[in-house]
Amino acid sequence: MPFRPAGDVRGRTALLAAALTVVTFCAGDAAARTFPFGPGSRSVNDLGNEYVPLHAYLWDLLHGRGDGGLFINWRSGFGASLLPDLGTYLTSPFAPLVALFPRDEIDLAVYVITVLKMATAGAAMACLLLTLRTGRWWIAGILGASYALCGWSVLEASYNPMWVDGLIALPLLCLVGGWAMSGRHRVLGPVVVAVVWAANFYTAYMATIGAALVLLARLLMDGPVTFRERLLVLRRAAVSAALGIGLAAPVVVVVYFGTRHAYPGAVREFTPEPWSDVFAGVLPGAWSFGTPASYIDTAALLLALTLPFNRAVPRRERGVWSLLVVAMALSMQWGPTHLAWHAFATPNGSPYRQTFVLCGLLVIAAWMSMARGAPGRRALLAAGALLALITAVAWESRLISVLTIPLLLAGLAATAIALTLLRTRLAGRRGVGRWPLFLTAALLVGTQFVQSAATTAYGDVARIARLDDYGPWGQRQARQAETIAEADGWPRYRTDPGREQTVGNDPMLVGGQGAQYYSSVTSDVLSRTLTALGGGYTSGGRSVQSLDNAVTDAIFSVGVRLHSPPDPYQEKDREKEREKDREKNRSRDQDRGAVTDLRGPTVSRQNVPPLVTVRSTGTAPAFGPSAYRNQEKLLGAEVYTVPRISVRAGDGAPAPRRDEDVSGYRIPAPPTKRSAEPAYVLTASCPAGSEVHLWAPTFRGTATLSGSSLTQRFHGDSARRRAAMQPLGAAPASGRVAVDVTSEQGGVIPDGAIGCLDPVRLRTAVDRLTSTGATEVTVSGSTVRAELPPGSAGVAVLAVPRIAGWRCAAGDREARPAGEYLGLVAVPLTASTTAVTCTFHPPGLRLGLTLGAAALLALILLHALPGLRAAHRLRRRREAC
Repeated sequence: MPFRPAGDVRGRTALLAAALTVVTFCAGDAAARTFPFGPGSRSVNDLGNEYVPLHAYLWDLLHGRGDGGLFINWRSGFGASLLPDLGTYLTSPFAPLVALFPRDEIDLAVYVITVLKMATAGAAMACLLLTLRTGRWWIAGILGASYALCGWSVLEASYNPMWVDGLIALPLLCLVGGWAMSGRHRVLGPVVVAVVWAANFYTAYMATIGAALVLLARLLMDGPVTFRERLLVLRRAAVSAALGIGLAAPVVVVVYFGTRHAYPGAVREFTPEPWSDVFAGVLPGAWSFGTPASYIDTAALLLALTLPFNRAVPRRERGVWSLLVVAMALSMQWGPTHLAWHAFATPNGSPYRQTFVLCGLLVIAAWMSMARGAPGRRALLAAGALLALITAVAWESRLISVLTIPLLLAGLAATAIALTLLRTRLAGRRGVGRWPLFLTAALLVGTQFVQSAATTAYGDVARIARLDDYGPWGQRQARQAETIAEADGWPRYRTDPGREQTVGNDPMLVGGQGAQYYSSVTSDVLSRTLTALGGGYTSGGRSVQSLDNAVTDAIFSVGVRLHSPPDPYQEKDREKEREKDREKNRSRDQDRGAVTDLRGPTVSRQNVPPLVTVRSTGTAPAFGPSAYRNQEKLLGAEVYTVPRISVRAGDGAPAPRRDEDVSGYRIPAPPTKRSAEPAYVLTASCPAGSEVHLWAPTFRGTATLSGSSLTQRFHGDSARRRAAMQPLGAAPASGRVAVDVTSEQGGVIPDGAIGCLDPVRLRTAVDRLTSTGATEVTVSGSTVRAELPPGSAGVAVLAVPRIAGWRCAAGDREARPAGEYLGLVAVPLTASTTAVTCTFHPPGLRLGLTLGAAALLALILLHALPGLRAAHRLRRRREAC
């Protein structure tokens, strides 16, 4: 039977692991001078773009300031389903702690939550180790911190906070497996499973596989003797897992349906990394995005490598745990098992997200070797030889840094001395006293502290140099939020935070109701609709951007638009990028200093139709290849002139034509980054005074209307990134339009790239939609009600993407799934209809609640059944007497 340590020992062990984790991780960040210990940013990639804004929106919800309640987020994507985002990113028990921080300290709140999660993971692993095998509690605490400070944690999950929930899930689920072996905690087990699956089902899925492997290993070693007893344990474990996942179904099912309706991500084929990179990832101070970050400190690694050679450990135990670690490592490199670890879809970004399971198994192996005392000299020599072989293979890897070998050698020496001292103490030699124990602990903790803090600091610096990064909340965001709050008029009109974005989810961070939205569950209909209208995106279509265009503002009832100066943090970042290009071998300075923005945002106002308008009967036209014509179709009026264009180089030579996917002109990239960038001129004829726009979704460079001081940047380059349509200025009196184009990475200028917007025609169209549109619109949570003018007929169009979950009713009729009008919510009308009501209900919520209720009922019955049986037997005995 599994060992059960005393409660006070578990408490000391957990506290030690948590304290070591917090001190070491924060020391690494302080050494790198990253937030909150210095001016360097830690908000790289999705942390700044996605997770911090989502936590800010959660803060608003918890303080009663969110728009739309729990079902719909009115700020993002012109109305996005909120529960899939909550279930994917914010259902961790730690997430509500953001409410305890000031709103303008949201970055600090996310950091503190991340550190607390890591500390909890270390504490949980330390307690698990004592449950697996009795041993010295302080060694279990140190190894628990080794797990919490593994490479996957400090290098990958530290800027993906919801992944750290998986780090906690693995030891907790292993504990649930132990409870299944002993027949204890039959209610608590499913509850733990439910909590970890609801916190982050993605990493919980991997942790569940890892915990199942650990349970099978334990059954082969110290579990029940008979085959029937083993089957009984597996049945109890399976029931706990099934009931727990069932209890989490309201979250998991909603996320599943949200993913089904999301814009499809890029399909990626798995390619295993070279074994030199895999082995390098185990060593300190070595990391690269896209390779396994399987580092654990040298003390834990050396102990794990001693297990196959430690004769103090029974042979079966040595063999099972060693084979499990090797099998886990091999499964990460083989395509079919790699896909199984990731729910049969290779993830975008880092492909080795199951690495924390390998780190957990290595720490368990280290404990199994150490729990019976310090390994002998032969085991240490064999483990050292094996580590030398790993290092030799890793020597060819590009991941090895200048820190790796010094840290490795110092840690190896300290660990060898510590284990020698411990063996001296355990040998019971007279006069030795307790000082070897204290020195052993100091050497092991010192090795862990130095190596893990240095690896953390190295990762902080390397991420900034290799990935996109964003500044924390500051003066810019504070001014934007204040300006938006003053101008907000929802639901009479929307207030868009503006094209000059700070991060990918500005509306969640600073307020308003815009198109901008970035999530792994960004809806397919939103992305495709905005793209058809000339919108831009990044992240393969899942990060849609604001579109600064008077026509789309009229379509989506954007009555106020914010205009901010360029983000000074990103401008400084671009200057550093240009400097890096000029001096390729020069390292990037991390100390950016304080960034201040002395210019405040401004707003532009325009008269726009209400949120609900009425269109004529008939089938809605389909979108075509021209963004200008698509805007006209959705507006219901012709407002653009789309002239023929000519594209020539600076020397007068015509640009080469492209007739493959997009008919147009190919603009080549500069020959080298240091060469003079080639300039091209687009010419066309526009009505005098019309507003000139340029639409070039796959072009990367700049465009300037001749005679104008306004230069617009275009950031399109591939299927993962499209440039938004941009206004360039007013056409001159002559009508002759010339646009100077400068290429950065080249691209295509499509036929029909220039559109000339007639402001008079647009005002006429807006007035018509306003006069026939709703006279009053009210929004309550996820319900929109619009009062219509008498005699309205045709189709009522709600300026909201027609995502799955909308149901609408015309007048007193029964609500039905909403129709669609060019991607927007539509409701057929009759002449007697005077009001429409549309309500959003997240897909999968009803099914999830049903499954959750069934799991809860089953759990209650299973818990109550033994008591009912006992009461029945007692009653029969009394009757017999």
